[in-house]
Amino acid sequence: MEAGARYVSPLDPHSPAARDIATLWWWMLAAAAIVFAGAIALLWLGWRRRGEPGLPWIGESERFNTGLVVAFGMVIPAVVLSALFVGANLVVMRDTEPPSRSATAMTIVAIGHQWWWEFRYPESGVVTANELHIPASTSVNLEARSADVIHSFWVPELNRKIDMVPGQRNRIELYAEHAGTYRGQCAEFCGLQHANMAFNVVAEPQSGFQSWLRQEQAPAEPPQGAEAVAGMRAFMEGACASCHTISGTEARGTVGPDLTHVASRATLAALTGPNRHGFLDQWISDPQSIKPGSKMPGLELTEAQFRSLVAYLSGLR
Repeated sequence: MEAGARYVSPLDPHSPAARDIATLWWWMLAAAAIVFAGAIALLWLGWRRRGEPGLPWIGESERFNTGLVVAFGMVIPAVVLSALFVGANLVVMRDTEPPSRSATAMTIVAIGHQWWWEFRYPESGVVTANELHIPASTSVNLEARSADVIHSFWVPELNRKIDMVPGQRNRIELYAEHAGTYRGQCAEFCGLQHANMAFNVVAEPQSGFQSWLRQEQAPAEPPQGAEAVAGMRAFMEGACASCHTISGTEARGTVGPDLTHVASRATLAALTGPNRHGFLDQWISDPQSIKPGSKMPGLELTEAQFRSLVAYLSGLR
């Protein structure tokens, strides 16, 4: 199980929309169990009647037996499936549709990449990756886009999944009833590392969210110490700056995640590993051994440059 992840289930809802979906699932399970039990009962009755003149509690009438088959094999399944169709498409789908933008407190743009997540906060100018922060008990309008192939945005405990199609925009409401961390996942196969394309939704009290937003708006802290200064130089003069952005510096790359406050995140590489020394070292030195096929290349650095680069990135909080 990847770092920062936990077992999640759409049957453990933490929002009104997710609760509607969970309720529909339980009704579908109950309906399926009834229809299945009816089918098994008919099979059992048919097996018991082979070679027997009749069963006293069923009766000898062909019309009666035919009625049982029609009722349990056609009428009841048709009624049940029709009711579930109406409930799913006219009730649950309607209730989980995103509200108008004016009815939400803020808009966040989620962009799917192979294989990581970019989150933009247009009102504040904040850009982050793989950790989506929202205020708890607040309706958030999430706009989903794709930078390459078809992805699917899904936070099982908060709402249904929506597709992210290149060239199109999709919307969904995110609402967390309580503060907490909720795991999200790309739910559409999008390539080799599809399974390692996860993210966390961090719901915080309003004060905590505003504090996080102010921190993210600030430019990157200047490096502290000679080793970190050397690491910044290695970052700017090497290939890193052509792929990544660090606010307050000349690094303006857009291929990879924004690293302005990378050290404040709990995980790296879309929840593939913990954000700490050891994994960070391995991720920089040989990313293909961790996430084969990713666009993160291995860096040809001296041992001193490598240590200094890790020291610089570890200070970006």
